[in-house]
Amino acid sequence: MRRISARHSILTRPGRTALTREVLWFVMIGVASTVVQALLYWALRHEASPVLADFASLAVVTVLNTEANRRLTFRGSTVRVLQAHLAAGGLFLLAYLVTSGAVLLLRHYRPTVSPAAETLVLVPSFALVTVVRFAVLRMVVFSRRHR
Repeated sequence: MRRISARHSILTRPGRTALTREVLWFVMIGVASTVVQALLYWALRHEASPVLADFASLAVVTVLNTEANRRLTFRGSTVRVLQAHLAAGGLFLLAYLVTSGAVLLLRHYRPTVSPAAETLVLVPSFALVTVVRFAVLRMVVFSRRHR
């Protein structure tokens, strides 16, 4: 079996298309972001309302996620740091509406639900927003014309 050096890993192997590389990085960053967002929400939820816990955890994760994607997924883009983060602000609003809506809907039907159950509802809603986020970042923010 041939060993692949760190320089030619699965993410940078010659012949790998830009889209494939971007999707692989985005999935890894997205999974990590989802885990961090869920853990932050769960920790904050013990002291704050669902809406505030979601806002704070999502704000932190959005900044980290955007920077990781700028550096790894869409590396080589000429989009400036501030420009990338401002564009991600619109995506933050979408994510906040979807995730908070999911938690508030759950609490409407189950008012005594635990923070752990709320967190479990957040994970698929955040994953859904992540798919939209990839499409918007790739097609609009980090489009080929900026590279």
